Amino acid sequence: MDLVYFILLVSVLVFIHEFGHFAVAKLFGVRVLAFAIGFGPKVLRFRGPETEYSIGLFPLGGYVKMLERTDASTPHDAHRVFDAQPLWKRIAIVLAGPAMNIMFPVVLYTSVFLEDRAFLPAQVGAVLPGKPADGKLAVGDRILAVDGIRMGSFPDVQQAVAPNAGRPLGFRVERDGREVEVTITPVEELEPRELDVVDRIGRIGIAPNFPAPVIGVPHRDSPAFLAGLRTFDRVVSVNGKPLATLDDLFRLLSANHGDSVVLNVRRPIVAPAGENDLAEIALYESRIFQLMPVRRDSEAADVNDANERARDVLVRTGIEGAEMMAAIVPENSTEWRAGLRSGDRIVALDGQPQGMWQLLEAALMSDPQREHRLEWTRLGEPMSGALQLQEERLSDDFGQTVARYAFRTIHWAPEAQSQLVPNPSPVTYAIRHGFAEAGRVMQFIGIGLARLVEGRVSLSSVSGPITIYDIAGRAGAKGRTYFIWAMAMISMNLGLINLLPIPVLDGGQLAFLVIEAVSKRPISRRSREVANWIGMTLLALLMIVAFKNDIERHWELIRGAVREIFT
Repeated sequence: MDLVYFILLVSVLVFIHEFGHFAVAKLFGVRVLAFAIGFGPKVLRFRGPETEYSIGLFPLGGYVKMLERTDASTPHDAHRVFDAQPLWKRIAIVLAGPAMNIMFPVVLYTSVFLEDRAFLPAQVGAVLPGKPADGKLAVGDRILAVDGIRMGSFPDVQQAVAPNAGRPLGFRVERDGREVEVTITPVEELEPRELDVVDRIGRIGIAPNFPAPVIGVPHRDSPAFLAGLRTFDRVVSVNGKPLATLDDLFRLLSANHGDSVVLNVRRPIVAPAGENDLAEIALYESRIFQLMPVRRDSEAADVNDANERARDVLVRTGIEGAEMMAAIVPENSTEWRAGLRSGDRIVALDGQPQGMWQLLEAALMSDPQREHRLEWTRLGEPMSGALQLQEERLSDDFGQTVARYAFRTIHWAPEAQSQLVPNPSPVTYAIRHGFAEAGRVMQFIGIGLARLVEGRVSLSSVSGPITIYDIAGRAGAKGRTYFIWAMAMISMNLGLINLLPIPVLDGGQLAFLVIEAVSKRPISRRSREVANWIGMTLLALLMIVAFKNDIERHWELIRGAVREIFT
C-alpha cells in the first residue's frame, strides 16, 4: 500500500503543478502541444483537438509543452507562441505552476478544518496558579464575552487572547447564575519550535478541561485514608449521585456538614509485570467506602469559591486532586535517584510551592542545567532531594544537534469528558484556518531554506523521493486526515522550491523574465543554454545528496519496498 499512497500523492501534486501552467496558458490563448504527467514509457495517451495528453510510468514529474517559434508552421499560429506573448502573460504562465502548489494546501487544510464541527465550550476547567487569571476567574466560569466580543467556544477565547499580550482585556463571565466582569492582562509566553523559531503568544493561564474525579490521599491519618481510600482512586458516585468532574466531588463533600457518605470508587489494578507502574493498568476494580468527614458547624455557610472548596475538602476529609501526585517514576531516572517514588506528592521546587504539574515542568525546563531542590511528602511525611535533569543530545529532522533535558516522572490526572458545543460557522472557520495554516507552513519552509543557505541546517536534512515515499506510506496508514496533511506540506515544499532562482526550475525562468523586463531585451539563447546547464548540474548534485541521505535513513524501507514490488 505504501507504493499506492506514494503514487497517489506525487501524481496529484504533479498534476496540480502542471495544470497551473496549462490552464493559464490556455486562458491567454497560448497553444499547448503536450500535457504530460510522469516520465518514461506512456501507460496512457490520447490526443485532443490540439493537445496530446499522456501519463508516464514514473510519476516523478511532468511537463507542459507550449508552442514555440520553431513550432509555428503557419502565420495563423504565430500569435499563439509562448515567446510572442506580452511579458506579464509569460510571467503569469510560469508563476502559475508554483502558485497552484502553494494555494492547493489552502484547499487541503480547509477540507480538514471542515471536520471541526464541535469545540470545547468557553468554560474554565482549570486556572493555573500565578497566572493572570488566578484570582480573577474560577473553575466553572463560563466566558460570555472578551472586550465585548461574544465567545462561543474555548478556541474563540484563545483567539481573542493570543494576539493581545500586555493589553488589558475585559472578560464578562457567568458564575453561579450571575454575571461578573473582570479585567485580565495576558502575558506573553514563548513557544520554541524547530529551526530556532519562537512563537510569541498571549495567555492568561486557563484550561478548558475539567479534571476527572481522581483523588489524591496525601496523609495516612486523614478520614479518607482511614476509610480505605487511596491515591488514584476514581470516585464514580457519592451517595448514589454520579460524578463527572473533580469539582462535582468537592461540591458534594464541601456541602456535607459531617454526615457519613458512601463513595463508589474504581481503583486501578496494575498488571503484575508493571511493578506498580500505572502505564501497565489493565483493569479497574469497583469498591465501596464509607467516609465520615470532619463535622462542620451546621450554621456555617457553604463554600462557593472553587479553591476554597478544595481546601475545605482537604482539611475535612483528606481528599484532594491527583494533580501533583507522582504516578510513574522510572528507575534510574534522576528523580528516582533523588528518592522520589510513585504516589509521592510534590509540594515545592527550589523553595517555591507547586500546585500544577505543567508549571512544575515549565520551572524545571526554564533552567535545566542547574541542580534543583525537590520537596515532596509520602503519606504526610516531608522528604526532599537534589535533582539534576539529565541532558540528551539529539539530531532533529533538519540535521541540527539539540540538547534536551528530561524530567521523566509523570503524573496521572485524567480529564473529564466535556460536553461540546457546535461550530456556528464551520465553512468560514475552515477557510480562515486553512489560510492561516498554509501561511504558517509557508513561513516554516521559508525559514528552513534560509537556514540551509546560512549553513545553520545541515545538508543531511535534504530529503528526496524515498523520504516522500516513507511519509506518504506512514500518513496513508494513519488515515485520510494525516494523508491530506502530508500532501499539503509536500505541495507547499514543491511550490516554494520551484520558485528558487535556479535555471530549469520555474524560479529560474521567472528570473530570466525579470532580467528581460529590466534590460528591455530577451536573454540570448546561448546564455539560456549555459544557465540551464549550470542549473541542471546543481539540481543533479542536490539529487545525489538527497538520495544519499534517503538511503542512509531508509535502507530497511528500501528493501521492504523492493520486496513489495517484486513479490
